[in-house]
Amino acid sequence: MTGCGAEEVDAEGLWADAVYLSDEEFGEGGKTVTVEVVVEEKRVVFTVHTDADTVGEALLEHELIDGDESTYGLYIKVVNGITADYDVNASYWAFYVDGEYAMSGIDATEIDEAASYQLVYTKE
Repeated sequence: MTGCGAEEVDAEGLWADAVYLSDEEFGEGGKTVTVEVVVEEKRVVFTVHTDADTVGEALLEHELIDGDESTYGLYIKVVNGITADYDVNASYWAFYVDGEYAMSGIDATEIDEAASYQLVYTKE
């Protein structure tokens, strides 16, 4: 489903690999988590209805993120089909909660329906 009045992002640059180019809604469940994905000053919003406990779980169950397990938790490498690989070009996915850099990993962050979440493609 596409969100009401949502504009589609142009599939160019890093967005050429994106799975979704407009706001989308996924799943069914008792909790709702909304995550804004920001790349190159463009953005899409994913609204996920889930019974998962963490933001990471909710996004993984719909294959919206992917990455590698590490001693610190899930290291996100892919969001919405867009890859950030620090070893290749010093890029990574920064995770924000209520506008602040998250103090815990996405797979350890409990869903708070009142919070705003962002995954931002960041390049050093």
